[in-house]
Amino acid sequence: MTAVNPPAIGRELVNPPSDGISNLRFSNHSDNLLVSSWDKSVRLYDASANVLRGEFMHGGPVLDCCFHDDSSGFSASVDNCVRRLVFSHGKEDILGKHDGPVRCIEYSYATGVDYRVVGRVKTFFLELKHGGNEGGGAEISKIRHLGPNEDVLALLGSKRRRFGTPKAFFIKTQGQVVTGSWDKTLKCWDPRGASGQERTLVGTYQQPERVYSLSLFSNRLVVATAGRHVNIYDLRNMSQPEQRRESSLKYQTRCVRCYPNGTGYALSSVEGRVAMEFFELSEASQAKKYAFKCHRKSEAGRDIVYPVNAIAFHPIYGTFATGGCDGFVNVWDGNNKKRLYQYSKYPSSIAALSFSRDGRLLAAASSYTFEEGDKPHEPDAIFVRSVNEMEVKPKPKVLP
Repeated sequence: MTAVNPPAIGRELVNPPSDGISNLRFSNHSDNLLVSSWDKSVRLYDASANVLRGEFMHGGPVLDCCFHDDSSGFSASVDNCVRRLVFSHGKEDILGKHDGPVRCIEYSYATGVDYRVVGRVKTFFLELKHGGNEGGGAEISKIRHLGPNEDVLALLGSKRRRFGTPKAFFIKTQGQVVTGSWDKTLKCWDPRGASGQERTLVGTYQQPERVYSLSLFSNRLVVATAGRHVNIYDLRNMSQPEQRRESSLKYQTRCVRCYPNGTGYALSSVEGRVAMEFFELSEASQAKKYAFKCHRKSEAGRDIVYPVNAIAFHPIYGTFATGGCDGFVNVWDGNNKKRLYQYSKYPSSIAALSFSRDGRLLAAASSYTFEEGDKPHEPDAIFVRSVNEMEVKPKPKVLP
């Protein structure tokens, strides 16, 4: 890699959390940034304006957060609760609880798209439309929660007679919240209600071990647990995993993130490695998978290896950044198996990373993760830096 003078690590956001930062995420609609922390808070920042827009306190440390829309989100807490947080109204709802600390949370936008179905269906809360084009036609009815394989036509009643018997329906499902817990379960929730767990809980799915990391792409969900297990689900049928795998890395999984093109996932471990995996089980696809070493250094003739805590994919170029307990952020071209860039060292471990929706900004949580036990450390901080194209754009292959 050509030597260049690395730019500054970015602008530090005001009013940071007072304890370890567990995660941060940019909105899909703006430069708003959601941040969860061991100080029991979830904070909403305008990262461009460097302003704290709102804050909610919890009954215990918050281990994860995600956006619902630009001014609301969800949180996963050590107090076992799953919450919806509406910053624009200062309103907090409890969707439900796990039997142990909730480690991960994701919001599935994919389950909010239209599906074309005929006759009997098995899905969640439905909005039926009658028409020849997806998303078009006259609205027939809002349908209650359907049981497995319940007949849609039987529920239309008089409106069915009014419109006749349609040959097909376009069905819009409400998005889901997915949580993973140290109680060894996944749970799916209907985010519309805080009207009691019996109304919001869609399903509970047993896992082989404690859930450490989740990632979503469209309807595909990747679940990484203790014991190096990896389960891959289709959100439209959660009765059992599509695939059950074991991590190709020898040590504990720290983070999993799906590729932006949906063909696979990157998985990092506590032992300074990242594995690049593919969903397709064909021999040709599996031949493309590989793993590489990162976030390590040699000192006095021995290797010092650091956990890789964070992975974030660039939304435009599909390259990705990794953050480790060495305090460095590296950018990688996974297709060409090359490092593109290394940013200046941050004051502490990199606990979380997120690119903005357009890839112009990179947020990094500089926050000690206690990998070396309780010891004096730099204050927890959030840095947001502008991303130059040269740092994240794949370089063309040089032909021999």
